[in-house]
Amino acid sequence: MQGVPAQFSDETDRARFRQLDGLTGVELYHAHISRYAFEPHTHEAFGIGTIDAGAERFRYRGALHTAPAQSLVLMNPDELHTGESASEEGWRYRMIYLSPDRLTALTGERGWWFTDAVRYEPQRALRLSALLAMLWQPQEPLARDSLLLAAVDLLRPCARIADRVLPEPAHRFDRIKEYLRDNLAASVTLDELAALASLSPYHFQRQFKAQYHVTPHQMLMAFRLFRAKELLALGVPAADVALSVGLTDQAHLTRSFANRYGTTPVRYQKQVRR
Repeated sequence: MQGVPAQFSDETDRARFRQLDGLTGVELYHAHISRYAFEPHTHEAFGIGTIDAGAERFRYRGALHTAPAQSLVLMNPDELHTGESASEEGWRYRMIYLSPDRLTALTGERGWWFTDAVRYEPQRALRLSALLAMLWQPQEPLARDSLLLAAVDLLRPCARIADRVLPEPAHRFDRIKEYLRDNLAASVTLDELAALASLSPYHFQRQFKAQYHVTPHQMLMAFRLFRAKELLALGVPAADVALSVGLTDQAHLTRSFANRYGTTPVRYQKQVRR
């Protein structure tokens, strides 16, 4: 990434990048910088992040800003900026870089713009940091997309949006539920589901949650675990059940099953087939 050296000269400075599989226009960045000072550079993307510890000082749009811990950093595309520590221990932070095209594809809206480079909002910053940490971990596409949209939704109050989409009338989403039930073992994406409902991914998930109070991924997991119960009751081995309903392995089935039903798949199977 522009502005970040291939190797820092001080061992206390470190940074990592991650791109999300199959999703262009999104990049994650996690760093702890103590000594390095970033020269003026720019990104062809929105640079959005949280200061988890310490403080950062940077020049942006002709002004000097300081971002303390538990604050949001909100940068628009193609804006020159610097970056250096504003505290003795440096600063630890998480960023997500979203291209304008990706943000439009997610929300169905154009003209997002952040007027404040720094906002001190501890609760919002903590929630965004947690979402970015979860996005860093491997996720199946629908869970990943849900986390990404949750982050976008969290940032909406901080943005000015020139072209807002009017709310759609309520949908019953019956077709979506059928599609989820028919594709339990598939790698379903939010784009697929949104296209079925003729909505942008953002507005689809927002209206889906308003109607069912769960994300599409949470509903998919509920359908998977219900089908798993049926297969276990028929005597199908737990390992085979896991694969047939789209879970990674038997351990994944055990964790998910126990979280929902309070018992393990094997114990449940023994009880119902006694």
